[in-house]
Amino acid sequence: MQTPNLPTHSDTCVYLLQSAIKSRDPFIGRCIHARIIKHGLCLGVFLINNLLNFYSKTGSFSDAHRVFDEMPLKTTFSWNTILSAYAKGGNLVSARQLFYQIPQPDSVSWTTMIVGYNHLGYFNSAIATFLHMLSSGISPTQFTFTNVLSSCAATQALDVGKKVHSFVVKLGLSGAVCVANSLLNMYAKCGDSIMAKIVFDRMRLKDTSSWNSMISMHMQFGRLDLALALFDQMSDPDIVSWNSIITGYCQQGYNINALKTFAFMLKNSSLKPDNFTLGSVLSACANLESLKLGKQIHAHILRADVDTTGAVGNALISMYAKSGSVEIAQRIVELSGTSTLNVKAFTSLLDGYVKIGDIKPAREIFNSLKCCDVIAWTAMIVGYAQNGLISDALALFRAMIREGPKPNNYTLAAVLSVFSSLASLDHGKQLHAISIRLEEVPSVSVGNALITMYSRSGSIKDARQVFHRICSYGDTLTWTSMILGLAQHGLGNEAIVVFEKMLKINIKPDHITFVGVLSACTHMGLVEQGKSYFNLMKNVHYIEPTSSHYACMIDLFGRAGLLEEAYNFIRNMPIEPDVVAWGSLLSSCRVHKNVDLAKVAAEKLLLIDPNNSGAYSALANTFSACGKWDAAAKVRKSMKDRAVKKEQGFSWVQIKNKVHTFGVEDALHPQRDAIYRMISKIWKEIKKIGFVPDTNSVLHDLEQEVKEQILRHHSEKLAIAFALINTPEHTTLRIMKNLRVCNDCHSAIKYISLLVKREIIVRDATRFHHFKDGSCSCQDYW
Repeated sequence: MQTPNLPTHSDTCVYLLQSAIKSRDPFIGRCIHARIIKHGLCLGVFLINNLLNFYSKTGSFSDAHRVFDEMPLKTTFSWNTILSAYAKGGNLVSARQLFYQIPQPDSVSWTTMIVGYNHLGYFNSAIATFLHMLSSGISPTQFTFTNVLSSCAATQALDVGKKVHSFVVKLGLSGAVCVANSLLNMYAKCGDSIMAKIVFDRMRLKDTSSWNSMISMHMQFGRLDLALALFDQMSDPDIVSWNSIITGYCQQGYNINALKTFAFMLKNSSLKPDNFTLGSVLSACANLESLKLGKQIHAHILRADVDTTGAVGNALISMYAKSGSVEIAQRIVELSGTSTLNVKAFTSLLDGYVKIGDIKPAREIFNSLKCCDVIAWTAMIVGYAQNGLISDALALFRAMIREGPKPNNYTLAAVLSVFSSLASLDHGKQLHAISIRLEEVPSVSVGNALITMYSRSGSIKDARQVFHRICSYGDTLTWTSMILGLAQHGLGNEAIVVFEKMLKINIKPDHITFVGVLSACTHMGLVEQGKSYFNLMKNVHYIEPTSSHYACMIDLFGRAGLLEEAYNFIRNMPIEPDVVAWGSLLSSCRVHKNVDLAKVAAEKLLLIDPNNSGAYSALANTFSACGKWDAAAKVRKSMKDRAVKKEQGFSWVQIKNKVHTFGVEDALHPQRDAIYRMISKIWKEIKKIGFVPDTNSVLHDLEQEVKEQILRHHSEKLAIAFALINTPEHTTLRIMKNLRVCNDCHSAIKYISLLVKREIIVRDATRFHHFKDGSCSCQDYW
């Protein structure tokens, strides 16, 4: 390149340097610098400052620093120029060192540091520097205020933000639109909608950004009517305005409204949707699981030739994965690669694979991701667990602790939640130990998950200990988890005490809390108290009863033998009774041997679900319990003719991380002979100390001796015998069963706990039974 013919006059050189800054032409600037040196021009401060400014603005930091070091005389402008170069270049350590060397830092010097901190995300440092600036007697500029208010918004430092606001008013800068907009943004981000409205209403001049901030805030807080009213007042809404409405609808769950607004925008506005618009409408389609609408949006994207390698591509992947078309989502990943795949899209894709039970492709994508954050790791771990791959989930969780990001409270709560559903106490205790090491146990979300995990795994004692540690700062979920746990373990009175204390300290119960307390009353036979709590829920807390609450009340009446009251309650329900409601009544009819009402309940249940095996079994068992063997046989024949399969009862126990499952008369276990010898021995011993087999529990017309043999080989008894053989003395036995424990087993296990001097915890289909010293926690009311 030929060197241009440059003049040699200092003022002209300054002019050309300033032009080079505007055009960002480093070649011209260097040529001017060379000509200055060649002709020995007087290196005045003004000329050198412009040269320094040129190198700083064009990114030649080393040249700028060299010029700065060689300056015989440095002005504040010189210091500020090189300071700005360091701050904008992200070298805040050098910028801070240089700042403290400035003889007399002015407002530009301080603001430069604040801007640098704010832009790089060091928001607390930006705020601290601003406060130091004020204590030094330096007046902030508009630019100072916009940046420090941005930092206050980012950290939700409302108290500091209000102090900044007072200085804005004091310096008479409230009328500056950029400052007022920053105040609006700060109050909105900090959740102070009242002050945001005051600032907005007092603005004499408002730009589009002002209106957008208010619209976004109202949508965020769910005040859709206020947001729409402001939007309608705008003379010329921009794409951000439309995005605020569409995204707000999405975030508040009004996905159809979001799509309607998008369609209206396309029809009535000349604006083209940007990536944020398309991402939001695709998210709405994903939330609705509407593949048809999603494909229409995709077609629009292709027609508009929108780049789909970034945010829009991720939104497409999420939409297809959530809408049940994981194959198309996979193809988009293959076309665009995994380098731009974000965590949200990956999580949606993983969920898609989990739904179809194919976890392998998800792991391949996970392994290919360059930057997996906590959310991605958590999604992958939970995906494994939900597919029953517990060992893989634990292995990946250990790998996360060893080499991945540090698990946070959400990770631990999510993993604990998965193991809660599996009722795996050993795995849960391992996670509890990890939570303690990571200092996450004080977290309410982890504490709540631990309460649930211990309750569902049969260790109500550990659940209580966790609850007592966090209840003072816990939330509604904390107290509800404890109430549900106590109710499930038959500790109804204790559950009610916790509920009453919850009300006393003004923690608001929700609809799930009342499911727990009504369930507690059900399992204790507290009919009047249950009715009182049901009315309290409706008339004091204004919670509309759901099918779960109605089912609890039906169960409450039914277990207490008030079958007519239960039936009338169903008939007067404002909602259509479901399978659970009629099933609960039918179960109570079987227990209390009411054949006529059982036939009504079974008929209603089978109208809703013709293949419900439980309805056939319960009705047949009701007939059998009443000695109506022919009627019972007809029901079983009808069940067989319709190819309705009865749910088989089985029990399982976990010993040394291995689950052992048993059915009635199980002959497949490798230790079969030892198990049968043990149960035969136990049977004889408990009969010696007073146990009498309840042959009425065998609902078939058989000889008494045969009935007793069947009872002796029920699945839970076999599981207990196996556990006694394979565990040390005095350890607690934990048995799980998929159906309700029968009367004979319940009675037998009480005697077994007395005989072997062990606590035996049995979780059946509805609750936990804690057998110890010959009695059960349910007090024989279940």
